[in-house]
Amino acid sequence: MGKEVENWWKQAQRDLISANNSLNAKDFYLSAFMSQQAVEKALKAVLIKEKKELFKTHNISKIAKLLNLPDNLLIKIATLEPVYQETRYPDVSSKIPAEEFEEKDAIEFLSIAEEVIEWLKKKIN
Repeated sequence: MGKEVENWWKQAQRDLISANNSLNAKDFYLSAFMSQQAVEKALKAVLIKEKKELFKTHNISKIAKLLNLPDNLLIKIATLEPVYQETRYPDVSSKIPAEEFEEKDAIEFLSIAEEVIEWLKKKIN
């Protein structure tokens, strides 16, 4: 594994830990954001490994399709896709991010992130 791939992968793993820590701290919007970020960075690690190129985008569905993830994971990633915007900007929803997300949301997004990263692990090793 090249250094760039390793760096993206390691940061994805740390983001997953931060998502879990934020969930435990009841910072649900932050947990949701870190779950999305973990998926994005893990996808980018595999993309760099396979395509030898980094696409600068936050569109995780697009990256996932380039990597031929199975349909069941593409569907789950699509539910995680809007989290990038919804957790960062107070004008995307009728509520600010800190009030928008509940524990069940954070748990769902963390579960998706763990499942996607587990699948990507086979491609990264």
